[in-house]
Amino acid sequence: MTSKPISRRAALGGLATAGAASLAAPSLATAAGQTTTWKIQTSWPGGIGLQIFKEWAASIVEKTGGELAFEPFGAKDVVGDFQLYDAVKNGVLDAVNPFTIYAQGIIPAAMFLTSYPLGLRNPHEFDVYYYGLGGLEHARELYAKQNMYFVGPIHHGPNIIHSKVPIRSVDDFAGRKMRLPGGMVAELFSELGAKTTLLPGSEIFPALEKGTIDVADYVGPAVNYALGFSQVTNYISMGPPGFMSLYQPVDIMDLTVGMKSWNALSPQMKQFVEMETHSYSDAHHAAIQKADQEAWKKFEADGTEVTRLSQTDVEIMTEMAVPIWFKYANRDKDAARVFKTQLDYMMSGSLGYVTPEMIEGQTLDL
Repeated sequence: MTSKPISRRAALGGLATAGAASLAAPSLATAAGQTTTWKIQTSWPGGIGLQIFKEWAASIVEKTGGELAFEPFGAKDVVGDFQLYDAVKNGVLDAVNPFTIYAQGIIPAAMFLTSYPLGLRNPHEFDVYYYGLGGLEHARELYAKQNMYFVGPIHHGPNIIHSKVPIRSVDDFAGRKMRLPGGMVAELFSELGAKTTLLPGSEIFPALEKGTIDVADYVGPAVNYALGFSQVTNYISMGPPGFMSLYQPVDIMDLTVGMKSWNALSPQMKQFVEMETHSYSDAHHAAIQKADQEAWKKFEADGTEVTRLSQTDVEIMTEMAVPIWFKYANRDKDAARVFKTQLDYMMSGSLGYVTPEMIEGQTLDL
């Protein structure tokens, strides 16, 4: 008597229960022996971020028993950071691993799919939004309109500011030539008097070196040290203790796939990619935080001075940020809907970041 073969859906379900480490099981191998290979480009230009991404990409073919493979590319290897979505849409790339904020040019609501000034402040709060309050469904609906599939968010950590001059209060941003990711962040610092410019991560070092800019936001200590920022700046500016970044405390990346490539996968493989992306987010975040601890020692050895804004600065920036939130939320109905979910969460007993008095006079066009 022969037993019935286990369905691949059942196999995947069992693997999910066993944990990510078990996903290398050969039961995932395609019967036809064909490997689907995705060309996938990240926004990481180097350092620990690119290393972790490439290691993850290399693990996929074994985890799927040869059914799916990721061919990884670093920032600008195939296209520029701001051409990533066009490359996915026209099939030059199958998938991308961008900073989610880069989607704001084609999806206004994407401003709220990653952190924004003084909004949600910890990784778990965005996990609550995405996996508990409907955020994943919001994102997938918005990206589907662009013929792309939003697989899931990928955490890495707060952004920090590198500067050639000390910044000890919000007043010190006035007149500074400053690289920022655009959108709400750039508008907030413009109101503080900074002269803002938008550059991809790979262009920040030469701009600092040449003096085109004298202040630059980018990601966290480990990546920024590997990119050489301590060679061209003397200071790092952060928020009060425990609040590394006021303007982007949780900078989120994601995995976005062209709809044609996504739809070519089997239902079981789609489920695997979704599960694997969630697992990678946790591993990616933890590995970068670990590397950050070593990077702080290197910055200190290089003579970099860390300066911190005060609680008064937090209050000033919050007062300035609230009307900017509503301005961007009211750009379209989708943005308003996404922001309303987060606003309700921030005003709830769970967080309390926002009080009724803080938003008095503001309205949302839902």
